Amino acid sequence: MNIGIYGGTFDPPHRGHIAAAKAAVAALHLDRLLLIPDAVPPHKALPEGSPTAQQRCDMAVLATAELGRQAEVSDMELRRAGVSYTADTLAQLRRQYPEDELYLLMGTDMFLSLQSWRQPDRIAALAHIAPFRREREDDPAAFAAQKERLERDYGASVTVVPNPDVVDISSTEVRAALAQGGGEDMLPPAVWGYICRERLYGTHTDLNHLTPEALRPVALSYLKPRRMPHVLGTEQEAVRLAERYGADVTKARVAALLHDCTKKLDMAEQLALCERYRIPLDELERKALKLLHSKTGAAIARDVFAVDDEVYNAILYHTTGKPDMTLLEKIIYLADYIEPTRDFPGVEELRRTVYEDLDRGLLLGLTMTIQEMEELGNPVHHMTRDARDYLMKRGIS
Repeated sequence: MNIGIYGGTFDPPHRGHIAAAKAAVAALHLDRLLLIPDAVPPHKALPEGSPTAQQRCDMAVLATAELGRQAEVSDMELRRAGVSYTADTLAQLRRQYPEDELYLLMGTDMFLSLQSWRQPDRIAALAHIAPFRREREDDPAAFAAQKERLERDYGASVTVVPNPDVVDISSTEVRAALAQGGGEDMLPPAVWGYICRERLYGTHTDLNHLTPEALRPVALSYLKPRRMPHVLGTEQEAVRLAERYGADVTKARVAALLHDCTKKLDMAEQLALCERYRIPLDELERKALKLLHSKTGAAIARDVFAVDDEVYNAILYHTTGKPDMTLLEKIIYLADYIEPTRDFPGVEELRRTVYEDLDRGLLLGLTMTIQEMEELGNPVHHMTRDARDYLMKRGIS
């Protein structure tokens, strides 16, 4: 297996990092790509007021959304005390992957100064050296001379990675643009959203009453990368349903974008939010993690983003449903269920029914949920049964 090792401060991770990483995956036929944010960089001091190491790690995770499933982030340097030396990181990775090919990815400046790093001979022994080359700007003679020097002095194996789609920006330039109120176009959307949400690099975004376009990257910043397509699909589906049945499209988009904003939290974190927002829980909710994110997500949506009661309730009931649901509540419940990335037995029938008759589609969705939970031997929340029974008593079939 070929594993790319891409370390750095990622302060913040930007489109230059993304372009280089994609070039490495293609050129080196990487099976895995590890982004490794350093805790204490050995070559430079971080500017005063910089994000914490954990925040830089969080942003790197969000950036992997544009790199595919083979990309992941390791926090190994955050967990290791002291200065983040590459030689130590590679030694740890070599123990972890003794039979695999390791490729140490680096930019031009790092490559041309590699002999000044701590233990360059050890680095060369542990991994292939894979510098990115900017075809139009880098000096071919300097690259060739450095390659020869590393091979001669340290026995290095050097594979130059062409970067034809280079995005020639630096983190310093990105930080300067952010401080001046710009920089969005230099960043992956979820990273931009995280910076806005955490008010990093001198940004001062007002999160109250954002337009759907401005809200989207911020909402994505709450998610694990693999969940982002689902939330974007739910937004698209909510728009189609709102237009089909005459609901407020903007509210549908806002509710869809925020409906899973606490989905990635574990049980302890969910319960802590319930305590913070004084959210009452029944016996089943105290034990079922999947039931909590709708309640905590609604609380975050109201507290952080100042959504109105209609949007709040649409998020609150998107998991269980409830009797006598409003139009927006039905739309978010069903958009979450049938958005384009969903693929399960019966989904096409459910989609057809939803667009023929919203209430019949809702009844079918509720019924399918109950049946699935019963087949799995899982308890069904009473609100889901009550919602189904309410529709049946009204003659929906």
